[in-house]
Amino acid sequence: MDVENVVIIGSGPAGYTAAIYAARADMKPLLFEGQRLGGQPGGQLMLTTEVENFPGFPEGLMGPEMMDKFKKQAQRFETRIVSEDVTQVDFSIRPFKLTAGGKDVFARTVIICTGAQAMWIGVPGEEQYQGHGVSACATCDGFFFKDKEILVVGGGDSALEESLFLTRFASGVTIIHRRDQLRASKIMQERAMKNPKIRFVWNTEVQEVLGDATKMTGVRVLNNQTNQTSEIKADGLFVAIGHKPNTQIFEGQIELDQKGYIVTKSGSTATNIEGVFAGGDVADHVYRQAITAAGTGCMAALDAERWLAGQE
Repeated sequence: MDVENVVIIGSGPAGYTAAIYAARADMKPLLFEGQRLGGQPGGQLMLTTEVENFPGFPEGLMGPEMMDKFKKQAQRFETRIVSEDVTQVDFSIRPFKLTAGGKDVFARTVIICTGAQAMWIGVPGEEQYQGHGVSACATCDGFFFKDKEILVVGGGDSALEESLFLTRFASGVTIIHRRDQLRASKIMQERAMKNPKIRFVWNTEVQEVLGDATKMTGVRVLNNQTNQTSEIKADGLFVAIGHKPNTQIFEGQIELDQKGYIVTKSGSTATNIEGVFAGGDVADHVYRQAITAAGTGCMAALDAERWLAGQE
């Protein structure tokens, strides 16, 4: 039985960075990049247009281009990359068993970098204009909306945090909420209500994202109390109804928190299973940035290398 030193599940900044470090440590990593996002591995950056906040790229670059560079760097150090989804894992046996493409793979250590995905509304035009006005990350894309009118969908703390952040750039922020009161904490509600740039549209749901084929120009909404439809013009739409970690295959195999994120030990990427590590957004519901994902991918590779050395 062939046993891999390390198998990395997932691509994106965390997975590819883990691969780069593991490969340079002569661990000969095997990486399953998956087939998420319609057959385009690479995580949420595959839905991002220009990335300007990643150090080392002063002119910025497109999200997919950045992921291509990450991938090529991992391959340069002879990382073996397989375009398959891992569909099943068994962490109760050693070596660990993973199933992908109908075949079993065995590993001494596993690094999980399957990421998380924004929860979308699911209306016409939303997917078409992602990266062209529609976003799910204010800290990633807010800068591109200076002096623009922005809409935010949601009513929890995340929605209000995103809205308050966006007021630094936008001329105005309109929060669209399907109920007549917010779910956010009282202090967040007070901050938003007091901000002169923020206004609220209550009992309203987005039915369609409108655009001119190159960028969004507004939304069509429905008042769920009067059943009347109307259009709101805007340059951007930020969907802030939550994120979902890609951890379905790990349920019952590893410790997850109430929201489904992988729990790691303080100051480490180690999980509750010896020899299994996690990096990137799959274990981070706070920062969710490419740079932090890459950093924890590096940490996971170093943790795995040291764990293997200790076993030997």
